[in-house]
Amino acid sequence: MYLRESKQRRADGSVVTYLQLAENVWDAAKGRSQASIVHNCGRGDDPEVIERLRRLAKSILRRCSPEEIVAAGGDWRLICAWPYGDLYVLEAIWKQLGIDAILREQAGARHLGFDVERALFALVANRACAPASKLYCHEQWLKEDAHIPGTQGLKLHQLYRAMDFLEANKEGIEQAIFYRTANLLNLDVEVIFYDTTSLHFEIDDEDEGDKNGQVQGSATAGKKSYAAPRKRGHAKNGRSDAPQIVVGLAVTRDGFPVRHWVFPGNTVDVTTVARVKEDLRGWQLSRCLFVGDAGMVSQANLQTLAKGGGKYLLAMPMRRGDEVTEQVLSRPGRYRTVAENLEVKEVIVGEGERRRRYAVCFNPLEAKRQKSHREELLKELEAELASLSDLANMSHTKRVCTLRTSPRYGRLLKETKRGLAIDRQAVTELERFDGKFVVHSNDDSLTAEDMALGYKQQQRVEEAWRTMKSGLKMRPVFHWAPHRIHAHIAITVLSLLLERAIEHACQDTWRNIRDDLKHIQLALLSSPNGRVWQVTDPLTDAANRLKALKIKPPKPILNLD
Repeated sequence: MYLRESKQRRADGSVVTYLQLAENVWDAAKGRSQASIVHNCGRGDDPEVIERLRRLAKSILRRCSPEEIVAAGGDWRLICAWPYGDLYVLEAIWKQLGIDAILREQAGARHLGFDVERALFALVANRACAPASKLYCHEQWLKEDAHIPGTQGLKLHQLYRAMDFLEANKEGIEQAIFYRTANLLNLDVEVIFYDTTSLHFEIDDEDEGDKNGQVQGSATAGKKSYAAPRKRGHAKNGRSDAPQIVVGLAVTRDGFPVRHWVFPGNTVDVTTVARVKEDLRGWQLSRCLFVGDAGMVSQANLQTLAKGGGKYLLAMPMRRGDEVTEQVLSRPGRYRTVAENLEVKEVIVGEGERRRRYAVCFNPLEAKRQKSHREELLKELEAELASLSDLANMSHTKRVCTLRTSPRYGRLLKETKRGLAIDRQAVTELERFDGKFVVHSNDDSLTAEDMALGYKQQQRVEEAWRTMKSGLKMRPVFHWAPHRIHAHIAITVLSLLLERAIEHACQDTWRNIRDDLKHIQLALLSSPNGRVWQVTDPLTDAANRLKALKIKPPKPILNLD
């Protein structure tokens, strides 16, 4: 006995399915078996009919266990299983933000011979789930560790061609994604935070270009010219011995990336602001306040940012003898508490249109920590100097030179006729800066409290750098061609965008969310009648994540072969 379907086509072209209980009965006259209808259950789209069949199945299972049914049905085997929940959510967010449609629109009618959108999603998802080289992504991750529909036939050179496509169309893609994301997620784009970082390469020689320092990209990347990217410069991670590139990133108040830039490794931070200001022009950022750190401060940058009524909020470097240390920090006034461990006072220097507004910010907890740290350094220095006192001609020993040039101790030491000694004046000068930082803005609508709290959110960029370097493993970079280096950074930024959208909805880190979602597994089963791609039911934590993201649980059966 079995459940049989019969279909009836109506006059309007629609097809109605009826369910029937049937059994095969031997017809001796005809010499063959014939289907005999035992019971007409009703229409297959009727919920009451489906519910009656469920009750019938449950009553049958009371007499016959599922294991016996499977054993009687033949050989069922589990071939393989993969974590599926994290990829399922990444693809859902990818489609919610419209990135798939944007990429297909950019591809247009070009016949690339493969689905460039699927290839780029595979590269972006690999950064978020198991970041490694593109070769690993193709040869192991896509084949053994992940199951992404539409990527099974991709070849390695097609992944590289997808990277070239992304680089050739990066400006249009970034702008379209930003407009879509800003409207969909209702992002606050009045404040744009910008900062740079350095990314070193494990090579010995710098890149060399033509007489103008330019190198040519590939034909598939649009034949664009690039400044030779890998150059030695000021390394923010301490690797001054290796060539590097400089990466700039603009993010919103909520940490969503707006746009990124790649500069040669010998680029100075202050020289990048004009390019950033020009590239963001016309992006419909409404009242945009540019926020940067002390590395962006120069007179030329302030003039560039102020052109056309532009507004900025910058942390000011504190150097001995400049306006900030001589006139701002020394100005008397009472601090006002605006947040936990944050006190602020406003200082105005000058008069009329040329006046300059500063907010002096003080963190009592940080001041206490810095004082304690300096006292420890002084104790260590006193012990070091005491051990050197018995050495002859100690001003020329290797230990003395090491101390004098040390970034840890050097600024606290001075040369005397009797050798090295602690510079008490330098110690006193450092005490003035304990727990303090100064911010400056040309926006009169901002109060001193707004200036302090606005700059404190500059940590959004620092969080983005930590995520890209530690979580998404932006380095090591397994590329040498400039257009591939640029595309690698673009893929990492796209992955950061997906993570930020997920974190913003769940109010948790991507690492924790991913660990919960990985309990949703995709299993490939082999049966006597073919193969079944089945998804496990979400556990409680995974179901809560999907609910927070407003994503429906995956279908139980993805495919039947």
